Amino acid sequence: MKMPGFLLQHTVQVEAYLGSSSKGDLYGAAVPVQCLLDERTQMVTNPAGEKVTSSSSYITRLDHNPPPKSRVTLPDGRVTKVITIARPDGGALPVPSNTQVFLQ
Repeated sequence: MKMPGFLLQHTVQVEAYLGSSSKGDLYGAAVPVQCLLDERTQMVTNPAGEKVTSSSSYITRLDHNPPPKSRVTLPDGRVTKVITIARPDGGALPVPSNTQVFLQ
């Protein structure tokens, strides 16, 4: 089941992390993403297996897949980075499949 559009109440700007160069980190162009923002502090595990604090997260459609370290601008203008993502897939159940993006 797709994520219903009425749940996606917020818009964040996501700049995909492309890697680093001698001049610093490289990012793609900013892309608006409709989502449901959750500004709750919680512990998550990063790709290196370390426990880190996430200050917020957002839920959006299942096809959204930003790489770790991507830059995200929240609706209030705060800029943060992607720690990791989770993909709850409801399969045939009557629940929406989505991508949850955890932010620094």
